[in-house]
Amino acid sequence: MIYYTADLHFGDKAVLELCKRPFASVGEMDETIIRNWNETVGKKDHVYILGDVTVKLAENSPIYVDRLNGIKHLIIGNHDRRNLTNRLFTQRFESIDEYLLIKDHKHKVVLFHYPIAEWEGFFTGYYHIYGHIHNVAEHTANRFMPTLEKCFNAGMDLNGFRPRTLNELKAAKAGE
Repeated sequence: MIYYTADLHFGDKAVLELCKRPFASVGEMDETIIRNWNETVGKKDHVYILGDVTVKLAENSPIYVDRLNGIKHLIIGNHDRRNLTNRLFTQRFESIDEYLLIKDHKHKVVLFHYPIAEWEGFFTGYYHIYGHIHNVAEHTANRFMPTLEKCFNAGMDLNGFRPRTLNELKAAKAGE
């Protein structure tokens, strides 16, 4: 199975307020995300993390990743840059890319941390999965991107704090 997620922000106290995450503490948020992830993802499943695993370089960054099931692929987000210098962090990922085009069953999917108004294959049926903008209504992209049929925000804040499949992202957008 292939899953997608973004904006985990492990250890990030500021994201609790910014995104109004429903947790009393960073520890509760981190443990909920880990538990939900492991209830969803099997050991052999592939998960594409579309950026922002943690907010800064931290000794515990690799520990968070180690606790997550599956084969993990990182699409670099703005908060991941400092962790890219940490070999203990980077070696936890099967791949690390800025931008990636994959095949998910019969669908071609463009993966990028940031939302793109038009992406490779936009006019030929490719999908686009992104993160970065969380659930913050003030972001212009949060008003525009939902109007595009084949793009999906994989952010934790919008997806029950767990990774989702392409079909689950499609169903959520359709309101099912």
